Amino acid sequence: MPAIDMQLFKTELAFPHFEARDRYDLFDQLEQTLTQKGYVRDTWHAGILEREEKYPTGLNCGTIQVAIPHVDPEHIVEPYIAVLKLNHPIEFEGMGGMPAVQAQLVINLGLLGHEDSQVRVLQALMQLFLDMHATEDIMAQDTAEGLLDALKRHIEEMPADE
Repeated sequence: MPAIDMQLFKTELAFPHFEARDRYDLFDQLEQTLTQKGYVRDTWHAGILEREEKYPTGLNCGTIQVAIPHVDPEHIVEPYIAVLKLNHPIEFEGMGGMPAVQAQLVINLGLLGHEDSQVRVLQALMQLFLDMHATEDIMAQDTAEGLLDALKRHIEEMPADE
């Protein structure tokens, strides 16, 4: 069984051509969508900015530079995973004190689970983005459906944790 619940990927939250000036603009736009669709509380925006400041989420996986921002469960109404393939890379501070990255892909996690389930999802995504074939396939997609299909297919092909 994959570490990620595939039902959390929704076409209405997959953006194959996302345009944003910087991460703040990205979060502003994403907040509007998530709020309109009933996924987050009105505290989400402040929560994601605070968490990103304390625990940056930019990651250079070699094959791609990504950001995996997330917030604490109290800011979430309905669990989701939003996928944003950026038209132009956006700078995110590096995870764990690593250098800043120019993220090409942003995966926003809105999980209600405990910290350990969030860690499993983060680990699975990091493992996925180390795979050049999977990354190239995901980044080649230009529709919401194609983007999610590629992500789900490659996640399901990953070896299960023991």
